[in-house]
Amino acid sequence: MKRIMVIGSSAGAGKSTFARSLSKQLDIPVYHLDTLYWKPGWVEEDKEAFRSKQEGIVQADNWIIEGNYSSTFYIRVNRADTIISVHQPLWLCLYRVFKRRVMYHGKSRPDLTHGCNEKIDMAFLLFILKTYRSRKKKHKELIHTFKQANQERSVYVLSGTKEINSFLNTL
Repeated sequence: MKRIMVIGSSAGAGKSTFARSLSKQLDIPVYHLDTLYWKPGWVEEDKEAFRSKQEGIVQADNWIIEGNYSSTFYIRVNRADTIISVHQPLWLCLYRVFKRRVMYHGKSRPDLTHGCNEKIDMAFLLFILKTYRSRKKKHKELIHTFKQANQERSVYVLSGTKEINSFLNTL
């Protein structure tokens, strides 16, 4: 495990927290796609610049890249040797989204660009509700394709907090 993609079923699944813990345990730098994508004030990064940043990161020997952003999956998946997919029930994902809104009121989370204060709006909630099931299906297909392309690659699907903690404790 040297070039690791951390993906997940939804916002609030625990991808960022998991990736930070994994980074500390493996001593591999972690990159959060939200930090690469969002500029201060929730301004979107230029699509080409977003791709270019990732292309630079994946050239390194060691990295953990956390986030979904399916439009640039191919950049990461072509260099990754490991995919770790983190899943939680939808109700828990939504609870965590609300919880972090309260925890980070008026400030940015550690996995977001400074100046992107935590927020929740109806569009974001609808996005979570509309994409939860389809994202799980899409990730299952991606993982199958990833593993078929090279049997030496590693795939871990972690469902629930106990499995996630157990995985981290066995490293």
